[in-house]
Amino acid sequence: YYSISEVCDIVGLRPHVLRYWETQFPVLNPSKNRSGNRVYQRKEIKLILYVKQLLYDEKYTVEGAKQKLEQLRKGGELHTETRKALDQQLVSLLRAEMKYLAELLTPPKASSGNAG
Repeated sequence: YYSISEVCDIVGLRPHVLRYWETQFPVLNPSKNRSGNRVYQRKEIKLILYVKQLLYDEKYTVEGAKQKLEQLRKGGELHTETRKALDQQLVSLLRAEMKYLAELLTPPKASSGNAG
């Protein structure tokens, strides 16, 4: 189980965004512990990443994303799509990390000016 702050770090969102999405997307329904704090499982994190992809990358409206999620849920394809979203996020992160490492490993270019 993950706390809301841990999930925010993982998915790159602020807590108020997650709380808002929970009011808009019935499939995002984390459990609460004895203290009343939200506790997220991996399946909820995958759903959050998929909602983020729909809203931020594919430019769905909240209403459009709701309809898409419901359509996938009814068709039994929601699990597959959330897995794809997670895979895409991981590939993106790996590409960014590889680019950063390549920049670190590339020797600096020699200056062409005459230093005196």
